[in-house]
Amino acid sequence: MSDSSRPNTASAGDDDLSIARRVVAGDRSAFELLMRRNNRRLYRLARATLRNDADAEDALQDAYLHAYRSMSQFRGDARLFTWLSRLVLNECYARLRRSARRHNVIPIVDAPDFAEQVEAMITCDDDTPDEALARSEVRALLERKLDGLPESFRVVFVLRSIEEMSVEETAQCLNIPEATVRSRHFRARSMLRESLAQAFDLAERDVFEFGGLQCDRIIATVLSKIAGEGAA
Repeated sequence: MSDSSRPNTASAGDDDLSIARRVVAGDRSAFELLMRRNNRRLYRLARATLRNDADAEDALQDAYLHAYRSMSQFRGDARLFTWLSRLVLNECYARLRRSARRHNVIPIVDAPDFAEQVEAMITCDDDTPDEALARSEVRALLERKLDGLPESFRVVFVLRSIEEMSVEETAQCLNIPEATVRSRHFRARSMLRESLAQAFDLAERDVFEFGGLQCDRIIATVLSKIAGEGAA
């Protein structure tokens, strides 16, 4: 199920602040709408940071729970997606730090306690079976190469190239200068193009496939935990 497959039909009143107010008032259908709108984009961010499907799902679920419990703190100063992205990145970086301590190694990065954003993937419905297979293989290659980039380059690349965020938005979310965003993005693209060449432009929007079962599983788990808290 894609982000657009949601039980509630979005209305003109479903802007960030109105959704946040509905969630604060206890409207769980509004929170489900929020998750379905942002699920794929936030999953991609978590997946790019943690480089593991299961860890990314777990981090996203925990970030959603944090968001549900702290929604009253959202003031509308930034987009709701930006606010959620920061929670996701914070959760991912916390997991990286815990993992580093467990293995008695120096923390992987001087990661900022900020986060970021992400959105829709492009599909080619007119692909022949052979073209679809080739596209899938190129996407898998891109994901492997992207996983091999240093984290600072990888996250910037996901935000700028895959999610098409502006330099300004990316800089605000990661709390780094715009010039740094530009240089990291350029370097990340250069490193990827060295191994992917012309296949890069075709595949870059399709990385980190987010299927319907993952979408439903994350939403069901989060709603179940929220229901359990309400019953406690």
